[in-house]
Amino acid sequence: MNTLIYLIPIALFLGGLGLVAFLWALKSGQYEDLEGASWRVLDDGDGKPEKQ
Repeated sequence: MNTLIYLIPIALFLGGLGLVAFLWALKSGQYEDLEGASWRVLDDGDGKPEKQ
């Protein structure tokens, strides 16, 4: 029972820390380009522009 006195505030603090990190990621634009990562996977990375 005594351990709950320590574990509950620690769990609340870590949950709040995770929430702050998530809100910071939203504010800094981490989730703005959802399709860019999928296109970068398909890029061969040679740096040459494609001929059309």
